[in-house]
Amino acid sequence: MTKGKGHFIMENMLETRHLCKKYKKQRANDDISISVRSNTVYGLLGPNGAGKSTLLKVLTGMAVQDSGEIIFDGRPWSRRDLAAIGALIESPPLYDNLTARENLKIRTLLYGLPESRIDEVLEIVALTDIGKKRAGHFSMGMKQRLGIAAALINHPKLLILDEPTNGLDPIGIGDLRRLIRSFPEQGITVILSSHMLSEVEQTADEIGIIADGRLWYEAPVHEAEDLEALFLEVVRQSGEQTRQRDSVTERRVR
Repeated sequence: MTKGKGHFIMENMLETRHLCKKYKKQRANDDISISVRSNTVYGLLGPNGAGKSTLLKVLTGMAVQDSGEIIFDGRPWSRRDLAAIGALIESPPLYDNLTARENLKIRTLLYGLPESRIDEVLEIVALTDIGKKRAGHFSMGMKQRLGIAAALINHPKLLILDEPTNGLDPIGIGDLRRLIRSFPEQGITVILSSHMLSEVEQTADEIGIIADGRLWYEAPVHEAEDLEALFLEVVRQSGEQTRQRDSVTERRVR
Protein backbone atom coordinates (compact mmCIF):
# COMPACT_ATOMS: atom_id res chain seq x y z
CA MET A 1 0.00 0.00 0.00
CA THR A 2 1.29 3.40 -0.93
CA LYS A 3 0.90 5.65 2.09
CA GLY A 4 0.28 9.36 2.11
CA LYS A 5 -0.16 11.53 5.15
CA GLY A 6 -3.49 10.68 6.73
CA HIS A 7 -4.80 8.44 3.94
CA PHE A 8 -4.30 5.06 2.27
CA ILE A 9 -4.22 4.10 -1.40
CA MET A 10 -6.20 0.89 -1.80
CA GLU A 11 -3.65 -1.46 -3.31
CA ASN A 12 -3.45 -3.77 -0.30
CA MET A 13 -6.22 -5.74 1.32
CA LEU A 14 -4.27 -5.91 4.57
CA GLU A 15 -1.26 -4.25 6.11
CA THR A 16 0.30 -4.44 9.56
CA ARG A 17 2.56 -1.73 10.93
CA HIS A 18 5.08 -2.44 13.67
CA LEU A 19 2.86 -5.10 15.23
CA CYS A 20 4.02 -6.43 18.61
CA LYS A 21 2.53 -9.13 20.82
CA LYS A 22 4.07 -10.46 24.06
CA TYR A 23 3.23 -13.52 26.10
CA LYS A 24 4.69 -12.85 29.53
CA LYS A 25 8.30 -11.86 28.72
CA GLN A 26 8.50 -13.52 25.31
CA ARG A 27 7.79 -11.45 22.18
CA ALA A 28 5.80 -13.70 19.90
CA ASN A 29 5.50 -10.88 17.33
CA ASP A 30 8.17 -8.19 17.28
CA ASP A 31 7.71 -5.15 15.03
CA ILE A 32 6.01 -7.06 12.19
CA SER A 33 5.00 -5.02 9.13
CA ILE A 34 3.51 -7.03 6.26
CA SER A 35 1.69 -5.94 3.10
CA VAL A 36 -0.86 -8.25 1.46
CA ARG A 37 -1.99 -7.09 -1.99
CA SER A 38 -5.65 -7.42 -2.94
CA ASN A 39 -6.68 -10.51 -4.95
CA THR A 40 -3.44 -12.44 -4.39
CA VAL A 41 -2.28 -15.42 -2.34
CA TYR A 42 0.24 -14.38 0.34
CA GLY A 43 2.36 -17.23 1.69
CA LEU A 44 3.41 -16.87 5.33
CA LEU A 45 6.43 -19.04 6.13
CA GLY A 46 8.45 -19.68 9.24
CA PRO A 47 9.85 -22.40 11.50
CA ASN A 48 7.74 -23.81 14.33
CA GLY A 49 7.41 -21.21 17.08
CA ALA A 50 8.31 -18.35 14.74
CA GLY A 51 5.16 -16.35 15.54
CA LYS A 52 2.99 -17.17 12.51
CA SER A 53 0.02 -18.49 14.49
CA THR A 54 0.14 -15.53 16.88
CA LEU A 55 0.01 -13.12 13.94
CA LEU A 56 -2.97 -14.93 12.43
CA LYS A 57 -4.78 -14.92 15.77
CA VAL A 58 -4.29 -11.15 16.02
CA LEU A 59 -5.60 -10.67 12.47
CA THR A 60 -8.70 -12.74 13.23
CA GLY A 61 -9.46 -11.13 16.60
CA MET A 62 -8.50 -14.20 18.64
CA ALA A 63 -5.70 -12.20 20.29
CA VAL A 64 -5.01 -8.48 20.71
CA GLN A 65 -1.68 -6.87 19.83
CA ASP A 66 0.20 -4.92 22.50
CA SER A 67 1.17 -2.22 20.00
CA GLY A 68 1.17 -1.52 16.29
CA GLU A 69 -1.55 -1.01 13.73
CA ILE A 70 -3.60 -3.14 11.32
CA ILE A 71 -5.00 -1.62 8.14
CA PHE A 72 -7.80 -3.64 6.50
CA ASP A 73 -9.32 -2.72 3.16
CA GLY A 74 -7.90 0.79 3.33
CA ARG A 75 -8.81 1.75 6.89
CA PRO A 76 -7.81 0.95 10.48
CA TRP A 77 -8.96 -2.55 11.46
CA SER A 78 -11.83 -2.92 13.91
CA ARG A 79 -13.74 -5.93 15.18
CA ARG A 80 -16.53 -5.09 12.74
CA ASP A 81 -14.15 -6.13 9.97
CA LEU A 82 -14.24 -9.74 11.19
CA ALA A 83 -17.48 -10.15 9.19
CA ALA A 84 -15.36 -9.71 6.04
CA ILE A 85 -12.59 -12.09 7.15
CA GLY A 86 -12.99 -15.85 6.81
CA ALA A 87 -10.54 -18.09 8.64
CA LEU A 88 -9.58 -21.72 9.01
CA ILE A 89 -7.06 -21.90 11.84
CA GLU A 90 -5.96 -25.27 13.16
CA SER A 91 -8.72 -27.92 12.75
CA PRO A 92 -12.06 -27.10 11.06
CA PRO A 93 -14.76 -26.15 13.63
CA LEU A 94 -17.30 -28.79 12.60
CA TYR A 95 -20.08 -30.73 14.32
CA ASP A 96 -19.29 -34.38 13.59
CA ASN A 97 -22.91 -35.51 14.04
CA LEU A 98 -24.20 -33.08 11.38
CA THR A 99 -24.04 -33.22 7.59
CA ALA A 100 -22.13 -30.67 5.55
CA ARG A 101 -25.34 -28.82 4.77
CA GLU A 102 -26.43 -28.81 8.43
CA ASN A 103 -23.02 -27.50 9.54
CA LEU A 104 -23.28 -24.65 7.06
CA LYS A 105 -26.92 -23.89 7.91
CA ILE A 106 -25.83 -22.93 11.43
CA ARG A 107 -23.62 -20.25 9.91
CA THR A 108 -26.24 -18.93 7.51
CA LEU A 109 -28.58 -18.49 10.49
CA LEU A 110 -25.80 -16.76 12.43
CA TYR A 111 -25.13 -14.29 9.61
CA GLY A 112 -28.73 -13.97 8.42
CA LEU A 113 -27.92 -15.41 4.97
CA PRO A 114 -30.27 -17.25 2.60
CA GLU A 115 -29.97 -21.05 2.40
CA SER A 116 -28.98 -20.67 -1.26
CA ARG A 117 -25.55 -19.57 -0.01
CA ILE A 118 -25.00 -23.14 1.27
CA ASP A 119 -25.27 -24.51 -2.28
CA GLU A 120 -22.94 -21.81 -3.57
CA VAL A 121 -20.09 -22.58 -1.16
CA LEU A 122 -20.53 -26.36 -1.46
CA GLU A 123 -20.17 -25.90 -5.22
CA ILE A 124 -17.00 -23.83 -4.74
CA VAL A 125 -15.31 -26.53 -2.62
CA ALA A 126 -16.71 -29.46 -4.66
CA LEU A 127 -18.82 -31.04 -1.90
CA THR A 128 -22.18 -31.10 -3.66
CA ASP A 129 -22.55 -34.87 -4.05
CA ILE A 130 -21.98 -36.20 -0.52
CA GLY A 131 -25.66 -36.57 0.40
CA LYS A 132 -26.45 -37.02 4.09
CA LYS A 133 -23.05 -38.28 5.14
CA ARG A 134 -22.15 -36.88 8.55
CA ALA A 135 -18.98 -34.81 8.97
CA GLY A 136 -17.55 -37.27 11.48
CA HIS A 137 -17.23 -39.80 8.63
CA PHE A 138 -15.50 -37.39 6.22
CA SER A 139 -11.91 -37.86 5.08
CA MET A 140 -9.43 -35.24 6.27
CA GLY A 141 -9.51 -33.61 2.85
CA MET A 142 -13.31 -33.37 2.91
CA LYS A 143 -13.20 -31.87 6.42
CA GLN A 144 -10.70 -29.25 5.27
CA ARG A 145 -12.86 -28.34 2.28
CA LEU A 146 -15.94 -28.08 4.48
CA GLY A 147 -13.97 -25.88 6.88
CA ILE A 148 -13.09 -23.61 3.95
CA ALA A 149 -16.74 -23.59 2.85
CA ALA A 150 -17.69 -22.41 6.35
CA ALA A 151 -15.04 -19.69 6.16
CA LEU A 152 -16.45 -18.56 2.79
CA ILE A 153 -20.09 -18.48 3.86
CA ASN A 154 -20.24 -14.73 4.62
CA HIS A 155 -18.63 -13.57 1.35
CA PRO A 156 -15.24 -12.65 2.90
CA LYS A 157 -12.81 -10.26 1.25
CA LEU A 158 -9.91 -11.96 3.06
CA LEU A 159 -9.48 -15.69 3.71
CA ILE A 160 -6.88 -16.81 6.27
CA LEU A 161 -5.74 -20.45 6.13
CA ASP A 162 -3.37 -21.91 8.72
CA GLU A 163 -1.67 -25.16 7.62
CA PRO A 164 -4.67 -26.24 5.48
CA THR A 165 -2.83 -29.22 3.94
CA ASN A 166 -2.09 -30.92 7.28
CA GLY A 167 -3.08 -34.58 7.12
CA LEU A 168 -3.89 -34.55 3.40
CA ASP A 169 -2.62 -37.08 0.87
CA PRO A 170 -0.97 -35.87 -2.38
CA ILE A 171 -4.28 -35.90 -4.28
CA GLY A 172 -5.98 -33.90 -1.53
CA ILE A 173 -3.10 -31.42 -1.47
CA GLY A 174 -3.33 -30.92 -5.23
CA ASP A 175 -7.10 -30.41 -5.06
CA LEU A 176 -6.74 -27.87 -2.25
CA ARG A 177 -3.97 -26.03 -4.11
CA ARG A 178 -6.20 -25.57 -7.16
CA LEU A 179 -9.05 -24.40 -4.93
CA ILE A 180 -6.88 -21.79 -3.18
CA ARG A 181 -5.50 -20.55 -6.49
CA SER A 182 -9.06 -19.96 -7.71
CA PHE A 183 -9.95 -17.52 -4.94
CA PRO A 184 -8.17 -14.36 -6.21
CA GLU A 185 -10.17 -14.64 -9.46
CA GLN A 186 -13.31 -14.52 -7.29
CA GLY A 187 -12.17 -11.33 -5.55
CA ILE A 188 -10.91 -13.12 -2.42
CA THR A 189 -7.46 -12.35 -1.02
CA VAL A 190 -5.76 -15.28 0.75
CA ILE A 191 -3.16 -15.50 3.51
CA LEU A 192 -1.75 -19.03 3.50
CA SER A 193 0.40 -20.07 6.44
CA SER A 194 2.27 -23.32 5.90
CA HIS A 195 5.48 -25.17 6.67
CA MET A 196 5.32 -26.96 3.28
CA LEU A 197 7.64 -24.86 1.15
CA SER A 198 6.81 -26.63 -2.11
CA GLU A 199 3.11 -25.97 -1.69
CA VAL A 200 3.61 -22.29 -0.92
CA GLU A 201 5.96 -22.03 -3.90
CA GLN A 202 3.26 -23.43 -6.22
CA THR A 203 0.37 -21.50 -4.67
CA ALA A 204 1.51 -18.07 -3.47
CA ASP A 205 2.09 -14.86 -5.41
CA GLU A 206 4.17 -13.30 -2.62
CA ILE A 207 5.79 -14.63 0.53
CA GLY A 208 6.78 -13.35 3.93
CA ILE A 209 9.24 -15.23 6.14
CA ILE A 210 8.93 -14.91 9.92
CA ALA A 211 11.56 -16.16 12.35
CA ASP A 212 12.05 -15.42 16.05
CA GLY A 213 8.90 -13.30 16.01
CA ARG A 214 10.12 -10.91 13.31
CA LEU A 215 9.53 -10.50 9.58
CA TRP A 216 12.87 -10.97 7.81
CA TYR A 217 11.85 -11.26 4.17
CA GLU A 218 8.91 -10.22 1.98
CA ALA A 219 8.86 -10.35 -1.83
CA PRO A 220 7.03 -11.80 -4.85
CA VAL A 221 7.61 -15.48 -5.66
CA HIS A 222 9.94 -16.01 -8.64
CA GLU A 223 9.74 -19.26 -10.60
CA ALA A 224 13.50 -19.57 -11.01
CA GLU A 225 14.13 -19.07 -7.28
CA ASP A 226 15.00 -21.95 -4.96
CA LEU A 227 12.55 -21.25 -2.15
CA GLU A 228 14.03 -23.87 0.17
CA ALA A 229 17.53 -22.41 -0.12
CA LEU A 230 16.13 -18.89 0.37
CA PHE A 231 14.12 -19.95 3.41
CA LEU A 232 17.06 -21.70 5.07
CA GLU A 233 19.37 -18.74 4.43
CA VAL A 234 16.86 -16.22 5.82
CA VAL A 235 16.27 -18.33 8.94
CA ARG A 236 20.04 -18.78 9.41
CA GLN A 237 20.70 -15.05 9.13
CA SER A 238 17.79 -14.23 11.43
CA GLY A 239 19.19 -16.61 14.04
CA GLU A 240 22.61 -14.98 13.89
CA GLN A 241 21.18 -11.46 14.17
CA THR A 242 18.90 -12.46 17.04
CA ARG A 243 21.81 -14.00 18.96
CA GLN A 244 23.90 -10.85 18.42
CA ARG A 245 21.03 -8.64 19.59
CA ASP A 246 20.44 -10.78 22.67
CA SER A 247 24.15 -10.71 23.46
CA VAL A 248 24.23 -6.91 23.30
CA THR A 249 21.12 -6.70 25.49
CA GLU A 250 22.65 -9.08 28.03
CA ARG A 251 25.85 -6.98 28.24
CA ARG A 252 23.79 -3.82 28.79
CA VAL A 253 21.87 -5.48 31.62
CA ARG A 254 25.13 -6.43 33.30
